[in-house]
Amino acid sequence: MADLNIQSSSEETNGTERKSIIIDTSTHSLNPDYIQEDEEPHMGHWAKFKDSFKPMPGLDEIDPNLSEIERANLISSRAPLKRSLKNRHIQMIAIGSAIGTGLFIGSGAALATGGPASLVICYSLIGIMIFCTIQALGELAVAFPVSGSYLMYNTRFISPVWGFTMAWNVALLWSILLPLELVASSMTIKYWDSETNSVAWVSIFYVLIALINIFGVRGYGEAEFTFSLIKVTAVVGFIILGIVLNCGGGPDHYYIGGKYWHDPGAFRGGFKGLCSVFVTAAFSFGGTELVGMTAAEAENPRKALPTAIKQVVYRIVLFYLVSLTVIGVLVPYNHDQLLGTSSVDITASPFVIAIHRAGIKVLPDIMNAVILIAVLSVANSAVYGCSRTISSLGNQGFAPKWFAYIDKKGRPMVGIIISLTIGCLCFLSASDKQSEVFSWLMALSGLSSIFTWFSICLCHLRFRRALQVRQRSTDELAFTAILGVYGSYFGCFFNVFIFVLQFWTSLFPVGKKPHPKTFFSADLSFVVIICTYVCYSIYEIYKGNYILFIRAKNIDIDTGKRCPDVELLRQEVEEEKQRLAAKPFWYRAYKFWC
Repeated sequence: MADLNIQSSSEETNGTERKSIIIDTSTHSLNPDYIQEDEEPHMGHWAKFKDSFKPMPGLDEIDPNLSEIERANLISSRAPLKRSLKNRHIQMIAIGSAIGTGLFIGSGAALATGGPASLVICYSLIGIMIFCTIQALGELAVAFPVSGSYLMYNTRFISPVWGFTMAWNVALLWSILLPLELVASSMTIKYWDSETNSVAWVSIFYVLIALINIFGVRGYGEAEFTFSLIKVTAVVGFIILGIVLNCGGGPDHYYIGGKYWHDPGAFRGGFKGLCSVFVTAAFSFGGTELVGMTAAEAENPRKALPTAIKQVVYRIVLFYLVSLTVIGVLVPYNHDQLLGTSSVDITASPFVIAIHRAGIKVLPDIMNAVILIAVLSVANSAVYGCSRTISSLGNQGFAPKWFAYIDKKGRPMVGIIISLTIGCLCFLSASDKQSEVFSWLMALSGLSSIFTWFSICLCHLRFRRALQVRQRSTDELAFTAILGVYGSYFGCFFNVFIFVLQFWTSLFPVGKKPHPKTFFSADLSFVVIICTYVCYSIYEIYKGNYILFIRAKNIDIDTGKRCPDVELLRQEVEEEKQRLAAKPFWYRAYKFWC
């Protein structure tokens, strides 16, 4: 195996010499695609299959003089994950990652709580915040396509204690999502088959998700490409159908227009109802940041990620705002089947209700099948996200080293096994107490997305500050956030705002009296985060390594960069700009957004 191309440089800060390590990850030694996997050509298929689970050949030893943070940065940059995700995979993951149960089902609860106007207002503002956050994540992920992505950035740009807290919080979220979504899939099946035991369907879907992830990142990419393509097609089709139905093109030729915005009305629950929809909207966009985690396994992150990141605006405008506006004019917020207004099960999707109300046959079954695919897509992503998070925990020293085990096929097998093991909680679907159990499990990490988005924006601000302190410009970056630091400031502020609203609405819920169970079922994860942070801080103080906040001058902004030659990168970017300048205006506009 070829040697690592490692460059080291030193800089003196306040009399203290600090070393920066730059990894040229374009070398073959860091790309598992170049590793000679079949060293024994006489091996049979079964022998090759067994051999693929053996550990990836060891890489060079790490300089013992590095600090713990520098060591963690270096290990994450050298994680031998397989770079098999092509541009089409990442682009479709970016487009489809936010199209899940939050849109198809959670929007029903939001409509019932706040009305159609609250739905559009809240999802629009949350969408703007998500756009700013993903832009910030894109800038960091293209510059540092390392294992763990935004989990690693917390340790690098904020502090190891905060990195530990957020990594374990995200691991909890992804690990709990798998059994939750598998149970949701069995409940969705009840739309057609209410007789078969839920455990039977859960078992089938569990095996399917396990097989997809055993095939490695390529299997996940192909599955998500297919799932996302179906979801995108369904949403676009529904938008067209909804416009036709609203204009009187349905079987009964009944013109709806803006009727339901007047009767029963545009808002429900007053200001508190509006605030509750903010919280629901925030959870609906959970998982959007997953595209940043694909950077370490992308064939060419510098080309694929910017395009995928820019497409977030389409997800927000087309798949959420347009489709939810259509829902708001087709379904009144006081409809008795909406989730949140009655004790119906998870199949009460406003998308299905809208088609049912129009009297169209067959299409409700097709839409429910799409919802089932969306649920399985989230479950599939949960295994991917959980396994990579567990691997990052091992790389950063926040868990035993064997958590970071990666086999010859570039699969984080320990992470996959742990994720699938926790996924066995899905068999609680046979219990009468399944809803209560899963509501408390979800409460353990219910605020994870809000804290994750806040951390991403804060990491971006710290990175830009570190560049400024070193008098280095963004010219050395292949991709920069469109709104720069202003977008990240807005993201930080808005996430704090959402958290305050979540705290208030859980303490004083809409239409209900304050109750400890209601409060802790929504905010238990905040207690978990505080306890995790305090406990690890005490541990770090005991070791003598406690760092409250890494100062900008001490932030490592070089280790793990995909292209260490800054001048070469600047030259390539300038050439691309010149080629783009020679193109027609419509093409330049297209490339700006795509």
